[in-house]
Amino acid sequence: MTRTPRAWVRLPSGRRLDLISPTPFDWTDEDLAIGLARTYRWGGHSVWPGAPLSVAQHSLTVLALRLAAAPTGLSGRAQRRELLHDADEGLINFDCISPLKPFLGPGFAALQTRLADTIAARYSLPAWTVAERRAHKACDIAAAAAEAVFVAGWTRIEVREALGIRAAVQDLDPLAARYGTEPWRPWPPEDAAERFLAELRRLLAAA
Repeated sequence: MTRTPRAWVRLPSGRRLDLISPTPFDWTDEDLAIGLARTYRWGGHSVWPGAPLSVAQHSLTVLALRLAAAPTGLSGRAQRRELLHDADEGLINFDCISPLKPFLGPGFAALQTRLADTIAARYSLPAWTVAERRAHKACDIAAAAAEAVFVAGWTRIEVREALGIRAAVQDLDPLAARYGTEPWRPWPPEDAAERFLAELRRLLAAA
């Protein structure tokens, strides 16, 4: 008898998520926040002592940059979409560096797509328009450029020449003043989870 492929993970809430066949009811908001806070960017490498930079902190950074760049503001649904743009990584607990993704093959890409579609259904995220996607990517890349220098330890020249990131490296951390933190310092996982969850709950309550 052929068994249906499964890839179960047990989440902090005690719920089980099948990564291969997810549904929108398989995790709690707390599960997602914890997963994103324990998933690290830049391959887990950091010039800071302690925890590396989490996807939760990065997600809040991108949202802050996008809000600052939107002169007429963003709808609540658009803000949720920005905050949750990497949410699938918190369920897989893996943030693959972009140049490596083609080597993981179409199966992994399909898994990411299924998770992203399930997250979009769970949180009523609108589809990206071409202009919205372009504006989002500009902020995502700007965050990556700053993280590369201030977190991962690349030089500004290396960011452009080795990493191929063309965005200017901004010195201002858009989260530092809001949370009273040292600019670009990665947060402990507990703080990252708490702050991400608070923002997600704020946006869900506003809806």
